[in-house]
Amino acid sequence: MRTTYMAKPLEVERKWYIVDAEGQTLGRLASEVASILRGKLKPEFTPHVDTGDFVVVINADKIKLTGNKLQDKKYYSHSLYPGGLKVTSAGDMLKNKPARMFELAVKGMLPKNSLGRQMFTKLKVYAGTDHPHAAQKPEAWQIRG
Repeated sequence: MRTTYMAKPLEVERKWYIVDAEGQTLGRLASEVASILRGKLKPEFTPHVDTGDFVVVINADKIKLTGNKLQDKKYYSHSLYPGGLKVTSAGDMLKNKPARMFELAVKGMLPKNSLGRQMFTKLKVYAGTDHPHAAQKPEAWQIRG
């Protein structure tokens, strides 16, 4: 009788991928990157084990937003003090912290538990083309669709 294969954390082989975000739509690219981080595209995917790969995203400052999202989409943060709400539009976020905007998009697509936080640490986002991960020899990832 065969049993279902369950990946073990020490047996998972991780690869490094590099993704160029230039001209890509934010949500579509973020969902693709979240799938890679989660390991959903691997045959040995196991929901309760981090089977994902490392992802380096470059050119995050050249990502696209469709429609009126540059003006209408808002990012909220609160300092936990009275009157401490800070609101930033997507246009300002893209101008000032483009890497943070992409990280928030991907983080929202990962599981909301300790496993999701562990998966998120494998994401490296950079606004320009330079990154310090050349020693890992990342492979170029072709975006589906």
